[in-house]
Amino acid sequence: MTEPRARHVPVLFEVALDLLRIRPDGTYADCTLGLAGHAEGIVRRLGPAGRLIGFDRDPEAMALAQERLERVRAEMESQAPQLTLIGEAFSSIARHVEPQSLDGLLADFGVSSLQFDEARRGFSFQADGPLNMRMDMRMDRSTGPTAEQVVNEMDERELANLIYEYGEERRSRTVARAIVRGRPVTSTGQLARIVASAVPPMKHMHPATRTFQALRIYVNRELEEIKALLEAAPKLLKPSGRLVVISFHSLEDRIAKDSIREGAQQGIWNVLTRKPVTATKEEIARNPRSRSAKLRAVERAAISY
Repeated sequence: MTEPRARHVPVLFEVALDLLRIRPDGTYADCTLGLAGHAEGIVRRLGPAGRLIGFDRDPEAMALAQERLERVRAEMESQAPQLTLIGEAFSSIARHVEPQSLDGLLADFGVSSLQFDEARRGFSFQADGPLNMRMDMRMDRSTGPTAEQVVNEMDERELANLIYEYGEERRSRTVARAIVRGRPVTSTGQLARIVASAVPPMKHMHPATRTFQALRIYVNRELEEIKALLEAAPKLLKPSGRLVVISFHSLEDRIAKDSIREGAQQGIWNVLTRKPVTATKEEIARNPRSRSAKLRAVERAAISY
């Protein structure tokens, strides 16, 4: 089997690193290490006085990221920067990073290739597997309810509300009713088929895509995590420090856009991207997952807290 890191292609790589404006002696945080695609680029642009702080709550992703970054640092020898890796959700960043200590902060809110491509993680319905093992969907599998518990135990009305709110699925009540009638749901493939039977065929995506998105967001509290990070970011960045965020669906991007707009109105942010940056046709051809990516970047204004 191909190693996950061999399949991993960081989205909007060059533009993200350029907007971070990496200085060799700066301190930067990658809040979503994943398989360390962006992080490797940051490390290679830093010098011995620089530092990268990385966060990921997925132990498997963290282990692979650490292996990759330590290999890069070994190649750089005496020019390697400092590296601090923290196996926690990025919402905990304020507990680990001093106020006004960062020159830049990057957050790529997409699910990593490791999570999507490994059937046993249950993030995707492309590879079938039993729910109790392969539709866990938790990035940190040591805490919180699993997708299996949600799908098989949640009240129909609550399930419909979840699918509507986090999946923006207009037929959420029909989908929830079909899921409840199809219980027990024992595999990702079975769940995808149940949803497909309740939702008309779609031109550009599988009918179950929104339902799977909703379950993943709910299980991992993703939107709450993003809100916590965006609230903490201006306090952690130095004046003129930069924040770069990459989102992959409208719920994430709406939170980022609204937070940035509010911060700009308050004089906290200077906006660097008036419109979100999207992938070129060439990048989409190389990496289809970049199609929905939107990047926004701001610079911390010189104000005091």
